[in-house]
Amino acid sequence: MQTSVQTLLAAADVLALPVLVTEQYPNGLGHTVAGIQEVLPANTSVFEKTQFSAWQVDGIAAVLKQSEYQQVFLTGMETHICILQTALDLLKQGFEVFVIEEAVCSRDNKHYQSALNRLRDAGAVITNIESLLFECLGDARHPQFKTLSKLII
Repeated sequence: MQTSVQTLLAAADVLALPVLVTEQYPNGLGHTVAGIQEVLPANTSVFEKTQFSAWQVDGIAAVLKQSEYQQVFLTGMETHICILQTALDLLKQGFEVFVIEEAVCSRDNKHYQSALNRLRDAGAVITNIESLLFECLGDARHPQFKTLSKLII
């Protein structure tokens, strides 16, 4: 999963997409792992949280409400808890939510599969990195096509 998240972060950096990071109770569970921290784009905002849904974090809701973006790409741990609750809240707010299946995880595969099924049923798009990146590009003539293609090969 870490490699998948690193790929997505590199793509976000190349495409100048904003990145928001949450850390679930970092005092007790620790901060984002070094391998991810090292590749965060320069403009990344990091939010500490105890809420399971990132939407419930005041700073995140404010940033998303003020942005022109209507699509949110989710990655992270505990698909059946934090990703699920965040996605459901974002869907209620009218966002189009993409959950990147190889960039989310749960400790139990049954919980992971159950969460993906529930998210799909609720209207989230369950996708993969390659599909997502090529959808962002839209055309092989995109100026970043070669750069992003190298990330997924």
